[in-house]
Amino acid sequence: MTTQPAAPAEPAEPLVLARTDGRVGRLTLNRPRAINALNHPMVDALHQQLTAWAADPSVAAVVITGAGGRGLCAGGDIRFFHDDAKRGGAAARAFFRAEYRLNHLVAGYPKPYVAVMDGLVLGGGVGISAHGSVRVVTERSAVGMPETTIGFVPDVGGSRLLALAPGELGTHLALTAGSMTGPDALYCGFADHFVPSERLPDFTAALADLEPHDAVRRFATEPGPAPLAGQRDWIDACYAADTVEEIVARLLASGVPEAKEAAELIGAKSPTALKVTLAALRRSRRLPSLAAALDQEYRVSVAGLHTPDFVEGIRAQVVDKDRNPRWSPATLPEVTEPEVARHFATLGPDELGLAAAGE
Repeated sequence: MTTQPAAPAEPAEPLVLARTDGRVGRLTLNRPRAINALNHPMVDALHQQLTAWAADPSVAAVVITGAGGRGLCAGGDIRFFHDDAKRGGAAARAFFRAEYRLNHLVAGYPKPYVAVMDGLVLGGGVGISAHGSVRVVTERSAVGMPETTIGFVPDVGGSRLLALAPGELGTHLALTAGSMTGPDALYCGFADHFVPSERLPDFTAALADLEPHDAVRRFATEPGPAPLAGQRDWIDACYAADTVEEIVARLLASGVPEAKEAAELIGAKSPTALKVTLAALRRSRRLPSLAAALDQEYRVSVAGLHTPDFVEGIRAQVVDKDRNPRWSPATLPEVTEPEVARHFATLGPDELGLAAAGE
């Protein structure tokens, strides 16, 4: 019996598809089975292509979308973080450094950067969209920074976006790991325009010939009310407190059913991540720029890699999926001020350095 030689493997499609179409450069995140979760090669590919197009006079604008129909991007590849943090976190630190530089590039991009924030846009997905100059949501959008669920802290510039949201909405979203509808994202400053999902194909096609703002005027519609806007009274009153403990106490004492639900959500999160998140948002309000916020987030993220709750949170949510994290420390009062302060300590020569470089 003879054996046929194995057929050569078909080359895998790139994880980031890039092409030009008329006046526009089109980027598509192409990892649909993972809802386009970002890994380091994807971040590098985005940075390289955006840099090239910034210098290309034939490209007047860039549009970024996600393959698969479920979302632009569901965040970072958190299994990678789980495994690498257990090995010391060197690869994760390199990823954060590359990712935050990409976020900063998007924020200062010299040409219109159109982010189609349809479906899930979480964590790292926010970083490559909500810093753009033309941010489009739909009735299918679910935008959020869910990091406290896995024992981590909002990053990719999300701490600044949340800190600058109206009133205390950003604090509420950060501590509960809540998500925003399309209208909520508009209200909170994470997006600019609402285009119904059925009109997205025509909208993105029109970018080949039209200036992005002309295309927006043609296809955008009124978004309808933002659910979070109607809850500002109790959110602003409760989350204005100086500590997470006091926030929870105010939520429970408010008599508002939604506030009680928020307190229960917060109670399930990592106590350390909650306290560091509150400190990060309060500090971000006083920072002068996104670059400074990203520098701060890099310090926090590097410290978080050495916090047991990060690995444990991912284990509970993604690896074992028992949804029963064993946080350490287990309660808010056990998280000390020095432990929170450790997350903001300078990294010396290992700083990200965006603000210092004047970037």
